[in-house]
Amino acid sequence: MYYIVTGAAGFIGANIVKALNDRGVTDVIAVDNLKKADKFKNLVDCEIADYLDKEEFLRLVIDGAFDGDVAAVFHEGACSDTMETDGRYMMENNFRYSTTLLDFCQQNDAQFLYASSASVYGAGRIFKESREHEGPLNVYGYSKFLFDQYVRRMWSSRTSQIAGFRYFNVYGPREQHKGRMASVSYHLFNQYQAEGRVRLFEGCEGYANGEQRRDFIYVGDVVKVNLHFLDHPDQSGIFNVGTGASQTFNDVAVATVNSCRKAKGEKILSLKEMQDLGILEYIPFPEALKGKYQSFTQSDVGALRATGYNEPFLTVEQGVEEYVARLLKA
Repeated sequence: MYYIVTGAAGFIGANIVKALNDRGVTDVIAVDNLKKADKFKNLVDCEIADYLDKEEFLRLVIDGAFDGDVAAVFHEGACSDTMETDGRYMMENNFRYSTTLLDFCQQNDAQFLYASSASVYGAGRIFKESREHEGPLNVYGYSKFLFDQYVRRMWSSRTSQIAGFRYFNVYGPREQHKGRMASVSYHLFNQYQAEGRVRLFEGCEGYANGEQRRDFIYVGDVVKVNLHFLDHPDQSGIFNVGTGASQTFNDVAVATVNSCRKAKGEKILSLKEMQDLGILEYIPFPEALKGKYQSFTQSDVGALRATGYNEPFLTVEQGVEEYVARLLKA
């Protein structure tokens, strides 16, 4: 039986493939679109049974080529660019693709574990998996919301596991191909290595400079959640995947800079010291993001914990230090 990972050369997908390998699982079919060829680097240290382009994969699924041969599908493939304005592309890639795979899994009694997004909550302040708290601000968030709604509509007739994960702000190894959509910690690391300083957006929506707050979660913790559900096929639902705590962008900047400094044996600095020394600067908030930006997120992880998942989540300070150590070795 095969394990299919879509978006396998991408950020979370590649980390899932590696984690499956660490368990001794190599019957993995990696599905992706390598139009951005550099993503292949994420799979160099992974063992897979086959690689399929997304379009070829979809044709094979529709033709029944995988019927009866799939144990589970980790559906991580999506356009994750929140600035994408081509709504037709977004809906075809994120919504219709997902419904096709879900229907396949239901017909073949295969586990379906898929990536949703905290973007479905939009500008709300309550991050609980319930319709009244959802209101996406961009077409990316809408595509994820619409698929969650599709799942809800067919919930009572499901025949196998369906687990959707509303990822909050994920950061960590194997995201270097994402360009502007890579995590803030990745960009800050590169800025500091190149210039000895880092930049954040100025404040917005009543938040002071760099004090906007997000629920930042290390990719290693995201993978652990996915594997928990793989091990518990009786558990279905739509779940927030965050730490349950928000931290500021200033916290990320301080953690990133100090992790770099610590590796060089240099003095650890406070936020104020970084500001006074010009190591941390603030740039104008982009006009293009106004009205489309989540200034605050903090997951309610009650539903996730109720499934029996009790592993602790890394704080920004812990996760960024581990991440920077990996980046410095690359």
